[in-house]
Amino acid sequence: MQFLYRFFGQMFLWMAIHSAVLAQADSNFQQTPVPLAGYLRLVATQHLGYAAQQYNVSIAAAGIESAKVFPDPQLSLDGFDNQHRVLKLSYGYNSGISTTLELGGKRKARVALAQSGLELSQAQLQDYFRQLRADATIAWYNALLQQGLLRVQQHAGDIMRQLAAADAIRFQKGVITATDARQSELEANQLLNSIYQQEADFKTALVQLNINTGRSHGDTLLLPAGGFDHLERDFNLAILIADAQESRADILAANATKTVAEKSLALVKANRKIDLGINAGVGYNAAATSDIAPTPRYIASSAGISVPLKWSNHYKGDLHSAQYAIKQAGVAYNQVQLQIQVEVTQAWYNYHAAQQQVQQFEHTLLTSAQQVLQGKMYSYQRGETSLLEVLNAQRTWNEVQQNYQEALFRYAAALVELERAAGIWDIS
Repeated sequence: MQFLYRFFGQMFLWMAIHSAVLAQADSNFQQTPVPLAGYLRLVATQHLGYAAQQYNVSIAAAGIESAKVFPDPQLSLDGFDNQHRVLKLSYGYNSGISTTLELGGKRKARVALAQSGLELSQAQLQDYFRQLRADATIAWYNALLQQGLLRVQQHAGDIMRQLAAADAIRFQKGVITATDARQSELEANQLLNSIYQQEADFKTALVQLNINTGRSHGDTLLLPAGGFDHLERDFNLAILIADAQESRADILAANATKTVAEKSLALVKANRKIDLGINAGVGYNAAATSDIAPTPRYIASSAGISVPLKWSNHYKGDLHSAQYAIKQAGVAYNQVQLQIQVEVTQAWYNYHAAQQQVQQFEHTLLTSAQQVLQGKMYSYQRGETSLLEVLNAQRTWNEVQQNYQEALFRYAAALVELERAAGIWDIS
């Protein structure tokens, strides 16, 4: 019987030591610590999607140059021969130039529309970056969350491995049964599996940081350097809503859309005005020596205008379409204003709720859960309580720690969402 006690004791001790080795965090990848401010600078300069969106502004700016173009003139050259060699009649050449003279301010309307299109593209780019910056910040905080959860799991695994190792020794001394020792080791191995999965979640979150910064080096991952700090703000809801409805990027884009619609209507009206065609030419006619119809050599000049008959103006589909686009842009603008009010209000409530949850953890829950666990482990070591009670206290402590990390993340994410909704930014 003593042999069996020693055999099982050594086996449990070896398993505890083996778990301790396996539970170490996998660090077989290069890490580059980056604070939030530096990370956001990388996002602003290296994010591929944002770089692609910036070309829309360049394209719109090029559109202004295209709108300034005048109609191209046309040069015509032709010759004729009235059988000069046979009938000795005349031959000659004609040359002319013609162009279209745009009336009704068409070119001015085109340029104005192109300029408003540039302003719209700039506002849309600004709104794209507003969304990108918020999403990238949440990704940074998520990586911080996964790192914190990994530390919680590792700490819990350390406690359980210490408990399993102590129970292996207590079993060897005959203080507890083999079942209790085996239960301790089972709990330690279960936590080990959780650590493996949490390591994968942590690395996945770091990969997202690489994507946001346009990094293609898969063997080097950005590591968030910092914590859930400086998240307290004192915002006035009414002021946030009023400022956001005036200056948020998407309301500026909606207002620019209204301007584009108005400029489009102006261009449609200008295009309905007539244009004049003007032309000038010179002709040379050689002398005809025929006895039937002798003609002297002469040079003729010509000039004229052409006026189109705008029968197409009887159809007003383009005019009505532009007018409806203005009404549509106005309704969309009002919808964006209402949406801003709703988003800011919801984000404001969520932020304060997340703030209260974090305070509840820091003032009460963390301390209570830790005290319960310490008390149960002390009592268990003195033989005054069961292993099941210790394990329950350990699970509660782990759950509270994980919930606290998630509450910190929700707090940070709620601040990001509030500032995204309000169109402001001071998170660094």
